Amino acid sequence: MNKLAQQFMGWVDERFPATKLYKEHLSEYYAPKNFNFWYFFGSFALLVLVIQIVTGIFLVMHYKPDASLNASGIPVAFASVEYIMRDVPGGWIIRYMHSTGASAFFIVVYLHMFRGMLYGSYRKPRELIWLFGVAIFLCLMGEAFFGYLLPWGQMSGWGAQVIVNLFDAIPLIGKELSLLIRGDYVVGDATLNRFFSFHVIAIPLVLIGLVAAHIIALHEVGSNNPDGVEIKKLKDDNGIPLDGIPFHPYYTVKDIFGAAIFLLIFSAIIFFMPEGGGYFLEYNNFVPYDQLKTPPHIAPVWYFTPYYSILRATTSDFMIWLALLVASVGTLTFLTARNNIVRIAAAVVALVLIVGFFALDAKVWGVVMMGGSVMLFALLPWLDQSPVKSIRYKGTLFKTILAIWVVCFLILGYLGVQPPSPVGKVVSQICSLLYLAFFAFMPWYTRMDKTLPVPERVTFE
Repeated sequence: MNKLAQQFMGWVDERFPATKLYKEHLSEYYAPKNFNFWYFFGSFALLVLVIQIVTGIFLVMHYKPDASLNASGIPVAFASVEYIMRDVPGGWIIRYMHSTGASAFFIVVYLHMFRGMLYGSYRKPRELIWLFGVAIFLCLMGEAFFGYLLPWGQMSGWGAQVIVNLFDAIPLIGKELSLLIRGDYVVGDATLNRFFSFHVIAIPLVLIGLVAAHIIALHEVGSNNPDGVEIKKLKDDNGIPLDGIPFHPYYTVKDIFGAAIFLLIFSAIIFFMPEGGGYFLEYNNFVPYDQLKTPPHIAPVWYFTPYYSILRATTSDFMIWLALLVASVGTLTFLTARNNIVRIAAAVVALVLIVGFFALDAKVWGVVMMGGSVMLFALLPWLDQSPVKSIRYKGTLFKTILAIWVVCFLILGYLGVQPPSPVGKVVSQICSLLYLAFFAFMPWYTRMDKTLPVPERVTFE
């Protein structure tokens, strides 16, 4: 039997590099031996992606993207979701796995990104891995936004209407762009079909390609570790890293154990609290979309709310603080840059932005700030000027600023689901400014930070 299996694999290897891929990406891919629990979240993200794709395939078998009314006066799209929940065998658990999986996806991705920020996984030579990761995050946001409309509930329809209307603020092309996205002057059947095609076909294809590129780039340069030490620098006579161990079986077994714990928690939520207290599935979304009846409070799903808070915080009085922030960054760059071209460019860009803050409507800058607050993650490899990668060896200054940033991010997320209020507006503006300042001043405070010496080899007990 063993000989027959070897002959079969030999036949396959002559036509497809199965054994070569197995060795390069599993049995002979050497990962640092000091991975901790933070490194579970990358494999969790891949697991949730598979769950979303598989459950999505089964949901598409029964879902109908049709906004017209059926004989009972209920939109067909909404009725098809109810049909899945009530009449399709096992449909309820498939739907809840998919809806809860969306929130689980963002939870593990946020923690995965935070781990990268903790241990400097975006630093050289992993810049491209990080950029692929940011692109994956953007695709996830698009996928979630387009999928959110499909149940055709009150929050789905009105949430899509509010978000698409934001594009109206873009000068010159705003109205045409929002009309192109909606396919009509209001959110209707054309919008539903467009969002369905993007959610089911277009974005998943791009997402799978980016995930593959992310993993290939990771395995090309090797994984980072909690010490930020490059294990490829020290190898034995056979070219094997002294501080590395084969990914399989050591980390595959560890990831399977972590996945089992994750699935236990995931299953508990699905069976006992699938709506997540109104955060995973809003209660208003169990009511069919009605264009003539606006919900009391329209807010996006929780994983969008930090950026939505930044959008709401960007008012005309907030532009003064943004101008001061840009002026401070421009002045620091002008005074500290050694290259005259960089100094002139910093002064020109700062001046143009400050003039633009008061020349254009605050609504335009709200959209820019909302999108820019996400895109800022892509600049981390070049903003962080610290001589060390890992937070283990960074000083009190960086740790304090990072802690403040995390608190501001959480506060913005909370305020984003709350109705607007004068106090909430002020708090969100303060947190938005601190959020942006974290990135804006990073080149200077990471240089000022007092760091500890980094060991030659990884620390492991």
